[in-house]
Amino acid sequence: METSREQKIHQLVQNRQFDLTVILENVDDPHNVGAVLRSCDSVGIREIFVLYTRPGLQNHKLELGKRSSAGSRKWIDVYLYRDVEACMEHVRRNYAQVYATHLAHDAKSLYELNLAQSAALLFGNEADGLSELALSHADGNFIIPQMGMAQSLNVSVACAVSLYEAFRQRNNLGWYGTGNPASSEQQSNLLEDYIRRQDDAEEAWKMTK
Repeated sequence: METSREQKIHQLVQNRQFDLTVILENVDDPHNVGAVLRSCDSVGIREIFVLYTRPGLQNHKLELGKRSSAGSRKWIDVYLYRDVEACMEHVRRNYAQVYATHLAHDAKSLYELNLAQSAALLFGNEADGLSELALSHADGNFIIPQMGMAQSLNVSVACAVSLYEAFRQRNNLGWYGTGNPASSEQQSNLLEDYIRRQDDAEEAWKMTK
């Protein structure tokens, strides 16, 4: 019989979306990265990709805002890349479409995207946007409709808005909980991994006492 801890982790696994992720390019503010992690966790994303391509960031060390990512970091894998091609090769192994937040003539509204399909959402920083190389790997561009004077959102806010549209579409299909379309093998492997992480965290906490 499962313990309450195992039941909670099992429920977490059932809510994980194995074919939805986020890619951040040159988002160097740890508070923004941490806030993105928290949003990702809340909609069931299990991994994200952080890409540093700008010359001044090539040696940048990934640090996450402790307050904004507390509790989320343990459950989400963060892959750090400094090469666009290597990052996108990894992404393409698990995700069918890459959609970039980019104002282009062919950009669609966020609400026109089919986010129930396998997808990675690509975000750049507020100042420079996405690099041309990163954009060359996108299958399409999208924008978040805005009705005010300002026509840009903080990257963590833009990410949260986009992810909750994905959540809405997937939740309407019943893809959270027992209706999760991920294979039993995928869920079983993740469950085993999460239980190990929890055990490791508890052991580390005991060592500090």
